[in-house]
Amino acid sequence: MKEITRTPQSGPAKKDRNLTRWLFVAPAMLVVLCLLVYPLCSTLLYSVTNKTLIKSTYAFKGIDNYIKIFTDPAFGKAFLTTLVWTFFSLTGQILIGFSAALALNRISNPIARPIYRICMIIPWAFPSIAIALVWKWMLNGIQGYIPTMLMKLGLSDGMLQFLSDPKLVLPTLVFINIWFGAPMIMVNVYAALQTVPQDQYEAALIDGASSWQSFIHITVPHIKVVVGLLVVLRTIWVFNNFDIIFMTTAGGPASMTTTMPLYIYDLGWTNKLVGRASAASIILLAFLIAVCLIYFAVITHWEKEDQA
Repeated sequence: MKEITRTPQSGPAKKDRNLTRWLFVAPAMLVVLCLLVYPLCSTLLYSVTNKTLIKSTYAFKGIDNYIKIFTDPAFGKAFLTTLVWTFFSLTGQILIGFSAALALNRISNPIARPIYRICMIIPWAFPSIAIALVWKWMLNGIQGYIPTMLMKLGLSDGMLQFLSDPKLVLPTLVFINIWFGAPMIMVNVYAALQTVPQDQYEAALIDGASSWQSFIHITVPHIKVVVGLLVVLRTIWVFNNFDIIFMTTAGGPASMTTTMPLYIYDLGWTNKLVGRASAASIILLAFLIAVCLIYFAVITHWEKEDQA
């Protein structure tokens, strides 16, 4: 049988194909330029100026804004609060979402499985603003449902102030965030569990491996990359989370729940200091890039181990 060979196109035909490719890519590139490149460049520009919302003119100030940010005690407090908020929220979301996915994967009843899945995914189905307002109403220290119920059951001496007590407010917000974000982890981990070859579990069972050994040596290696990517995405999302905290406590009481996004918001919109807010945004961006580089280095190492 005669082999058919194709010669590479050249001339006008090749130019038309290249033009067509650029035409298809152009809308996406335009969106990226408008929503990413321009805001980033303008933020970098404003971060080295004394730009404010009060007047349209501004002057170059070099790293003056960065020095003021790093010497501001409120910045250190907000950054530490953000680290605590992110660490405990992310840890809780992964543990609960991972456990829920494993539990769902073991349910074989065709009726119970979709019911369980629907119940677990309900928090993720609602807008975060609506969830924040509902939790704010339920935790209200005057007539909220949860403080009232705890008091009537004798579990508290009075109406607990979940959103105004300095000792309770941050753990309460972390709990709300875990409740809200765990379903996303569950859905993605459950999808990853479907890709694990069942014959490996059967072989491990024949060899006498325990459930824990099967989990460590079969389940974890197959889904660890997916979980790693989820950790990256959720770290960025939780670190930049604004709406839940803003709608429930607005950073209070006494800035106990002021995270970096709220700190930047106060600088830019409350105090009208656009230049300083831009500098804080660049610092936040640099920190997240560094964290993501560490994450991706670990994930790349895992992928190389799997290919070896």
